[in-house]
Amino acid sequence: MPRPLDGLRVVDLTRIVAGPLATQIFGDYGAEIIKIEQPGTGDDSRQWAPPVAPDGSAAYFFSINRNKKSVTLNLKHPRGKEILKALVRQADVVIENFKPGTMEDLGLGYETLRRENPRLIYCAISGFGASGPKREWAGYDSIIQGVTGLMSITGEADGPPVKVGVALIDEITALYAHGAVLAALLHRERTGQGQKVECSLLESGVASLMNAAISYLLAGEIQGRYGSAHASVVPYQAFKAKDDYLMVGVGNERLWKTFCEVIGAPEWADDPRFNGNAKRVEHREELVRMIEERLQARTRDEWVDAFGAAGLPTGPINNVGDVFQDPQVLHRGMVQEVVHPTAGKVRLVGVPVKFSETPGEITSPPPLLGQHTDEVLRDLLGLASAEIERLRKDGVL
Repeated sequence: MPRPLDGLRVVDLTRIVAGPLATQIFGDYGAEIIKIEQPGTGDDSRQWAPPVAPDGSAAYFFSINRNKKSVTLNLKHPRGKEILKALVRQADVVIENFKPGTMEDLGLGYETLRRENPRLIYCAISGFGASGPKREWAGYDSIIQGVTGLMSITGEADGPPVKVGVALIDEITALYAHGAVLAALLHRERTGQGQKVECSLLESGVASLMNAAISYLLAGEIQGRYGSAHASVVPYQAFKAKDDYLMVGVGNERLWKTFCEVIGAPEWADDPRFNGNAKRVEHREELVRMIEERLQARTRDEWVDAFGAAGLPTGPINNVGDVFQDPQVLHRGMVQEVVHPTAGKVRLVGVPVKFSETPGEITSPPPLLGQHTDEVLRDLLGLASAEIERLRKDGVL
């Protein structure tokens, strides 16, 4: 079946997480992704192990690099620069996540590449943004989680700052970058005009603060840490049942009344201490203790079933292994098997967005380093095998 971005070509100059995830999303939707990697080493995440795939490859790299073609190219070599420009002339999009100024230092910045292809959409992803006093600072996800305050609102109230367990800011930045490039492509379709798009981990991290940010901007309130609880809604947190933890979210008065009935305390719905969310927030500690006592009567799964049957938002606190045994996760195709050239059959996380007419798809596993160099240079640029071999001997590939 056709995919929504069939025919789109992306030159991928990214590594680590945010950039590779953004280009993987394009690949899932049908775009041709030509991943440019440093000869001999490739993407940094190829070395981020353990854990490893059956062939010893870093599992981290597998998580964000499917549906791509790997081409090794030395961008410091004059011939390497020429080859990149030739690829750009036949591309729709370039995405890079070097420190600001790096591409310009290589003679491959936006102004140079737009002369090769005026319709080019050029997306630059950085840690702190392309301008300002911190433009040259390096920025990994965990650094930005600290700088943007995310770690100050994550964890238990009496504990130290805690980072989120995945590279959340990288993931958010990848989604912003993907959406921004699509918007730029739509503008190009209307006007024929290419443009540069800038994204940064810093700005994505600040935007991710959402209600915590607006609480400060509008009311001057600096949010603290609430563990699994919600800063503004009660009850809305993890609770311990007889045997294990579950999550419950009571986001309005209708749900509150239902919750009270299911838990066996219908009188709480009329208790003046808990009449309205503001009152429940005021009496948070008392109410949470009362709920915890009630939940000791049954197991986690019994409560989840009871709450779920009543229409209450609820679920178990799963570990990652539990997630990939969940029948709903499996039903939605979120585990897909592909054959890797050296690791054999491997399972990958499926495509999370479903299209009725043009479904996304995993068509190829994460590539070996330089796996498609000859293919791309031959089929796209028309280079002969002898010339490709000469480039390889000269240190270009």
